[in-house]
Amino acid sequence: MSNEGNALVVVANRLPVDFTVDDAGEISWKRSPGGLVSALEPVMQQADGAWVGWNGSPDLYADPFEADGMTLVPVTLNADEIEQYYEGFSNDTLWPLYHDVIAPPAFHRQWWDAYRRVNRRFAEAAAVQVATGGTVWVHDYQLQLVPSMLRELRPDVRIGFFDHIPFPPYEIFAQLPWRRQVIEGLLGADLIGFQRNGDAANFLRTVRRLTRHSTRGQVIAFEDKTGRAVREVRASAFPISIDSQGFDALARREDVVARAEQIREELGKPDIIMLGVDRLDYTKGIRHRIKAYGELLHDGRLGVEETTLVQVASPSRENVGAYQELRDQVETAVGRINGDYGELGHAAIHYLHHSYPPEEMAALYRASDVVLVTSLRDGMNLVAKEYIAARSDDRGALVLSEFTGAADELNGALLVNPHDIDELKDVIERAARLTPEEQRKRMRRLRRKVMTDDVAKWSRTFLETLEAMPVVPVAPELADGDATEGPSLELVRALDDLAATDGLVLVASDFDGVLAPLVDDPASSRTSPRAARALGRIARRPESQARLALVSGRDLATLAELSRAPLGTLLIGSHGAERGVVTAVGFDRRDVTVTEGQASLLAHITDGLEEIAGRHTGVWVERKPTASVLHTRKSTHDGAAQATEAARALAERLGVGTLEGKDVVEIQVVDTSKGKALDALRTELGAVGVLYLGDDVTDEHAFAVLGSSDVSVKVGGGETIAEYRVPGTTSAALLLEHLGRALEHRSKQRSGGA
Repeated sequence: MSNEGNALVVVANRLPVDFTVDDAGEISWKRSPGGLVSALEPVMQQADGAWVGWNGSPDLYADPFEADGMTLVPVTLNADEIEQYYEGFSNDTLWPLYHDVIAPPAFHRQWWDAYRRVNRRFAEAAAVQVATGGTVWVHDYQLQLVPSMLRELRPDVRIGFFDHIPFPPYEIFAQLPWRRQVIEGLLGADLIGFQRNGDAANFLRTVRRLTRHSTRGQVIAFEDKTGRAVREVRASAFPISIDSQGFDALARREDVVARAEQIREELGKPDIIMLGVDRLDYTKGIRHRIKAYGELLHDGRLGVEETTLVQVASPSRENVGAYQELRDQVETAVGRINGDYGELGHAAIHYLHHSYPPEEMAALYRASDVVLVTSLRDGMNLVAKEYIAARSDDRGALVLSEFTGAADELNGALLVNPHDIDELKDVIERAARLTPEEQRKRMRRLRRKVMTDDVAKWSRTFLETLEAMPVVPVAPELADGDATEGPSLELVRALDDLAATDGLVLVASDFDGVLAPLVDDPASSRTSPRAARALGRIARRPESQARLALVSGRDLATLAELSRAPLGTLLIGSHGAERGVVTAVGFDRRDVTVTEGQASLLAHITDGLEEIAGRHTGVWVERKPTASVLHTRKSTHDGAAQATEAARALAERLGVGTLEGKDVVEIQVVDTSKGKALDALRTELGAVGVLYLGDDVTDEHAFAVLGSSDVSVKVGGGETIAEYRVPGTTSAALLLEHLGRALEHRSKQRSGGA
């Protein structure tokens, strides 16, 4: 370790080594196998890295030491802390809560106190190790408070966090008494990684419910009291993988291949060997699997002469009561099924309650015809990927729960709902009957994915994304954003001057993120009540004094339906390609003129974008009268970047331009923008002054056409050319209220009123 510290520090609950103490009290260690170690070791060796973690034993103190080119920094925990922080809060509170409450979580304040105390110790150890401007990567649910604690101690460093388990929906997470503290702890990171897009979406929705931070796509904005963005946090999916090449090479070794044949011999040479490999955990669906298999034997759809099930159940958290109960239930079920259906030389189930080295696991995978992954909830499940990597012979079948992260990636597995025992039985039987041709077809598809997207790519992608995040220390005056903060004195004066103008004032605004708060489901977006009242007040002014206009990227019909704007409001949809006006029965549309050539070109664009969307999870296409739009906000960071680049290439190939916003790429056949549409509307109305409010990148085109007598207001964070800024939608509504009062005051003054 250099005197300046380590450029990269990994913080995880456990060190990548196992400690032992001999009778003389001497401490020794040996490296523990694991995919995370394999993924990070080359990066850490190159970066002069340190690994902070618990040594695995109570009250065992050890100084930092060098191992395999890394500095290992042991964190000492006493027996009470292990019981309360690890077995208690981590594994009897957070684990069941984050796994959809398959088992009831326990909430104890003393556990929470221990969790905070231990997280602080980890944060302090990391703060000492990391170099100025370095990177800290925190791992998993045991350490969710470390990012914010570390940011307090070291605001100069980049902080990443990766959640290896699922993140639950808000309705489940909200049960946690300390929900806000956990979210605030995670938001200390610059980049928060999850296994699935759905987990990232759950987190972002929880942030919106529990904090005042604004979100746009995958980005959470921290703002100061002026609305200036001072820090951003990105929450994205980074599906973890395994050392695919290494496991493939291990499974090809002659001794492993020979051991696989020996295993089949020892099991009595059945036609079909089924394999389950799990920690003994209630989230893994082991009971459901055994129940379905027992019923298949009972129904005569499978027989013990042709089929056997090998269940490897590694010991797990044996001091936690729920796990002791699970072991009793599983072993009772196995004994009953073996008693009912086993024969001499043909056991129905071979139950193995211990762990195996990688070589034995690789041989088991090669020997097995079907692997059963029936988790009730799983962040990823790497057993599925290990099985695929081991099958260089392109044989075998994978039954995979749709509630695993792996189900999002492994196109070729037989997906199943493990809660549906009848469906589970059908899928297990189908897997057992797959023809060799069907096995090869599926396994080749699975291997292409697993061998390409390995754990090295996972760690590289996460760290490169983290490296690209700007490091901006949080200013001391940073607030969550005062949702009721009014416009500044300078902006109030500008609005008063605008209202006092001789002639027509055009009041124009974007819809989403300005008049309507951003929501999870875009179809449920509505103008806020306060903004609606303010718009109504302005709309009641004579048309010679003020006109309202909504300028949006949404299509005209959707904009009219969702905004419910006052009568007479001018509508500009699809970034200017559509025009209309609100009437008593809906809206009147100005016909959109599209030539035959433009229509043909639009069809080609739409087909191309649909093809791009089909290659990336969470990417979808919106069709408009004169454009097609690629939306990437629900995709992974890597997938969004690839889809965006492909859309740009498509536009270049077709000879058209793109209009890009946050997490969207719009390709138009009619050259429009919010700026062109606003400028044309101003000229048409003869407006002498304009107020324009916008929050998106596309609103910068509108800001660009405004002059010195106009007022431009950016709503929310991000770079802008607008002259003024307000924090959010409530502040935007207050601004419109003030303008409405100022316009009324002008009328009274000119009519001789008070």
